[in-house]
Amino acid sequence: MPSSRLLGPADPAPFTVHRADGASPFLLTCDHAGRAVPAALGDLGVPAPEWDRHIAWDIGAAGMAQVMAEALDAWLICQTYSRLVIDCNRPLNAPGSIVSRSERTEVPGNRDLSVEAIAARRGEIFAPYHQRTVQELDRRAAAGQPTILVTVHSFTPVFMDDARAWELGVLYQRDARLAHPLLEVMRADGWRVGDNQPYAVTDATDYAIPVYGEQRGLPHVELEVRQDLIADADGQHVWGERMAGWLVRAAELAGLLPPPR
Repeated sequence: MPSSRLLGPADPAPFTVHRADGASPFLLTCDHAGRAVPAALGDLGVPAPEWDRHIAWDIGAAGMAQVMAEALDAWLICQTYSRLVIDCNRPLNAPGSIVSRSERTEVPGNRDLSVEAIAARRGEIFAPYHQRTVQELDRRAAAGQPTILVTVHSFTPVFMDDARAWELGVLYQRDARLAHPLLEVMRADGWRVGDNQPYAVTDATDYAIPVYGEQRGLPHVELEVRQDLIADADGQHVWGERMAGWLVRAAELAGLLPPPR
């Protein structure tokens, strides 16, 4: 660990937990919920308008996830700090863990970081967020409480000048127990849903699904919602309720929840 701390007394905690006593099998994570930056890092040399873009955070994801947590009675953890500080859904050895360029935007404050500076971001932001998640997963396992992992994200309508064809995405890797039924119920309701689009989960580029879902043998899915659909509170409420309903239906189809009476 570095001799001096990165986070000061005025900096927010690296995560928040919502519905800490949530009793349902669903456990939600939101890795790119926030866009805070430690005061010691300033603005990382990134112009102010860029902090409103997807490169800094998953727009609308935290608000939608909180609605989902309420609707499902689910435990939820949200990461506070911007992915431009450190990406909490990337393995620490991944090139995308701390980026010096995101899309077309340079991040000068991330260039030529010392070993100590990297360790501070890992130790004070990445590690506490994941330690708290592990603590909850371990607690549930010890109590014999079933867990269905759902990670909540949003994506841009246009990426590097290319328009995306989907409104929603369902992401998974080796285990499609929940993902395939979820695709079925979403598409049955008439939405354009990407099957491992607009992103695909891999061990090299993702953390939550490989580490918490696959390694623990938990049924899981990563959700992606086009950010313009959830950019305001109304959209977050509508889509949070809709997502919660879809997840329950899909889990019932998969035999992960008892069928409705």
